[in-house]
Amino acid sequence: MPRRRRWAADGARCTWVQSKVTDMSTAWQHTPISADGRLGPANQHPGRSDPAYRRRRDALAARAEGHRVGAPYPAVDYTEDEHRTWRAVHQALGPAHHAHACRAVLDAGEDAGIRADRIPQHTEVSAALTARTGFAFTLAGGVVPNERFLGAMEHGYFHAVQFVRHPAVPLYAPEPDVLHDVFGHGVHLSCARLARLYRLIGQAANRTETAEALDILSRVYWFTLEYGLITEAGTPKAFGAALLSSFGEIGAHEGRTIRPLDPRAAAATPYRISGYQPVLYTVRSLEHLEDVLGAFCADFDDESANRLRVPALSRDRA
Repeated sequence: MPRRRRWAADGARCTWVQSKVTDMSTAWQHTPISADGRLGPANQHPGRSDPAYRRRRDALAARAEGHRVGAPYPAVDYTEDEHRTWRAVHQALGPAHHAHACRAVLDAGEDAGIRADRIPQHTEVSAALTARTGFAFTLAGGVVPNERFLGAMEHGYFHAVQFVRHPAVPLYAPEPDVLHDVFGHGVHLSCARLARLYRLIGQAANRTETAEALDILSRVYWFTLEYGLITEAGTPKAFGAALLSSFGEIGAHEGRTIRPLDPRAAAATPYRISGYQPVLYTVRSLEHLEDVLGAFCADFDDESANRLRVPALSRDRA
């Protein structure tokens, strides 16, 4: 039976725990719901079921209602508990990145200089990104419609949230949070080569009008910039932003299917936001990623769904 690493956290101290699980095709339907890595339905995660946490999360998310892309927005007065969660994740992800992330990501992480002591404000992150690659964060309240989310990237804006994952499960979140956006996309957008790929996706999105085409593009985005791998010295290494912000998932390849990147195959692969991914795609190098993704985006338009013969898929956001 496949074995997968799971994690336990006690404040800022994190240790590995080994646990037998069913194969990844079953595990992906569940979510880590406790500090020791126990799996369960996403609605049992404390971030979904704790009323006090939900009030805080929803209040911060509500700030995004009516937000215009690129417009200024208020900072957050984070609590000490929220800063403590940040410190626990920062301490855990550093060694995890060195063990499981690709060279380009490690270099970008050093350039990003993510602080360890407290949650940075979006304005701090944006100032550093703008100086390096011309990108900036713009406010989101959660999952953003494809047309807005992908299209904004052509113009150098990445939609990011301000709320923090639940402190009871600091090393995994079933939805994007400020830690995911900073440790994942903040690192990416510190690297000029990766930032150019975001703009390519944005340019392709802005050439399309149909929901079907945008959905295909979003799946290719998902399996590259969110969950992509680069094979280095025969070993799959993470570069996707979702992997970079998930301590338990970044190196959990046992029982997972890893395939060479084929954008058409990636576009035909369903995904689940709140669980581990059973199928990932890898490229040979960052140059290979640029070639494959660049060629795909250059030819992408509203007829891509018919031309690629990609079936309509439902995406599980649970």
